[in-house]
Amino acid sequence: MPEQNSYEDKKAFFSRVLTVYGRKPVLGALCDSNLACHALHLARSNREAGIITQIRQQAESRGVPVKLHSREQLARLSKNGKQDQGVAVDIVCPAFRTMDQYLGSLPDHPPQRLLALDSISNPQNLGMIIRSATAGQIDGIIWSRKGNAALGPLVIKASAGTLYRAPLLLCPVLPEALRACQARGVEICTLAADARLSLFHHRPQGHCVYVLGNETEGVSTAVSSLADTPLSIPMGNGVESLNVAITASLIAYSNYLDR
Repeated sequence: MPEQNSYEDKKAFFSRVLTVYGRKPVLGALCDSNLACHALHLARSNREAGIITQIRQQAESRGVPVKLHSREQLARLSKNGKQDQGVAVDIVCPAFRTMDQYLGSLPDHPPQRLLALDSISNPQNLGMIIRSATAGQIDGIIWSRKGNAALGPLVIKASAGTLYRAPLLLCPVLPEALRACQARGVEICTLAADARLSLFHHRPQGHCVYVLGNETEGVSTAVSSLADTPLSIPMGNGVESLNVAITASLIAYSNYLDR
C-alpha cells in the first residue's frame, strides 16, 4: 500500500510539472522567484559561457538541481530538439491537474465553469485564451495533448506568464474527456454561429463546459456530436465570426453575471 501511495503521489506531482525550453525562457523562469523550479536540464554539448553560465549560476543560487544529458536525451525531455537550444527547466504549476484528478474531486457546489480547447493550433491564440480564462470566471481549462498547440515559449509569452498559474486540466484527447464530464452531469456547450440560444442568455443549471473550436474549422464533428447546448454570440454589421481568443474572453466574463 505505501508503494501504491508513493506512485500515486509521484504521478500527481509530475502532472503539475511543465517543461520549458530555450535559453531566454529558461533564464527568465529561473529569475522569477515566484516560480517553483524543480530541475534544470542542460546538454553536455553546451559551451560553458555567456547565457549558459548565467542559467547555471541562477539555478545554483536558488538551489535548483542541475542535470546533464546527451543532446538526444534532452530532446526527449523538451519534446522539441530543434528549438530547445540545449536547455530546459521543469516548473511546478500548482493549478495543473489531469482530468481524472479533477473529476475525482468535482464538488457539487458551486457550479463549475470550464473551457475546453478543440484543436486550437495557433500558439498566440492559445496563450491569450489561457490569460483571459485565468483572469475571468473559469474554473478549469481542458487542454488535450492531441490537436492543440504545445505549451511552449510562444504560448507562455502570449499568456504573459499566466500559464504557470492557470487551472489547466490535462487529457490525451478531448472527446474522451468530454464524455467523462457528461458522465458526471456536466453540460457540454459548443459555440455555433447558427445556434438559436445566445451565450449571454444561457443560464446553466449545474456544471458546464464551453468548447472553443479550431480557428479555421470550428468545433470538430466528434465534439459537436457530444454537445448538449449549442450557443451563439450575437453579431452585427455583417460580421460572421470573432477571433477565438476574443470569444474566450466573452465566455470568461459572461459568468460574472451569475456570481
